[in-house]
Formats: sequence, C-alpha cells, structure tokens
Amino acid sequence: MRRATTIVILLLIFVIIMIIKLNSESYEKMIYPLKYEHHILNYASKYDLDPNLVAAVIMAESSFRKDAVSHKEARGLMQITPETGRWIAKKLNLQDFDEDMLFDPDTNIEFGCWYINNLRLQFGEDITLILAAYNGGRGNVVKWLNSRQYSNDGKTLHKIPYTETRNFVEKTLKYYVKYKELYNLG
Repeated sequence: MRRATTIVILLLIFVIIMIIKLNSESYEKMIYPLKYEHHILNYASKYDLDPNLVAAVIMAESSFRKDAVSHKEARGLMQITPETGRWIAKKLNLQDFDEDMLFDPDTNIEFGCWYINNLRLQFGEDITLILAAYNGGRGNVVKWLNSRQYSNDGKTLHKIPYTETRNFVEKTLKYYVKYKELYNLG
C-alpha cells in the first residue's frame, strides 16, 4: 500500500512538473509579448537587422504600446521623437510627414529600423554602442568613446554615464536574449 501511494505521489509530481514546464513558455510569452511581427520582420529584413533585436527595442521602449509617449515626447512603439521623425522622413524622401504618423506601427517600426541601421553604419556591429546611441544620442556616445573615463580603447564603452541609457541598454540586451529564446525571429 505504501509503495503504491509513493508511486502515485511521484507520478503526480511528475505530471505537475510537466504541466508547469509546458506552460512556462506560454507564461513567458505573456511577459514578453510579440505584436506587429509582420512589420518587424519586413523592416528588419529591409535594413538587415536581427528582428529579435527590433522586438527587444520595442519591448524596452514601449512594451508594444503603439500610442506610448515619453516625457521627451518620443512617440509610438520605438519611441521616435518628432525631431528625429522629421529627419528620418527627409532621409527616406517621405513627403507630407506629420508627427502623428509616429503612432502608426508601420511608419514607426520602419523609422526605428532605419535609425538602428543608420547608427550601425557609424558604430559598426557593437550592439551596446548602437543601443546607447539610440537612447542617449550618437553625439554623447562619440564623446564617451573619446573619454578614458568611459572607454579604454575608444571603440567600446566600459561605462555608460547616463543612468537612463545604461538601464535601457541592459534591459534591451536582456529582452534580446529572451526574444531569441522564445521566438527566434531571425
């Protein structure tokens, strides 16, 4: 009788563990959602970016809220400021740009992907530099790279002085790993 009870208990534990394991990915996908996948894949491909990185930036910037507005007036999924939006629109030869277009997922994701690619042209494949420039400004990253206080070699950063930018980079890199693990878009 005792042996049968032990076997039943072990089987129940095994079943519970399997249910938790099978549902953990679903649970994680609730924490790390993926919306606008078509737009992400389209523009990541157009600008030769890893779509997992694009999804991670969107998650870090807006948690996939297309109507998000920051304290600096950055808008939409990838948090593009109106000033940067106007600049990108000119570069893309987009006529009649209106800053409300930044709330449109298609426009916002294209602009964000174009911008990440533009930063990559300046900073190479160093994701940390690209993300730091995306959040803290390319001019600041150039200054940091030229300062021994933040860069030992002028090519990489050992310290990001802006707390917001440092947190953004850390958070986005964490999300990048999770999106590759959960969705593997690329």
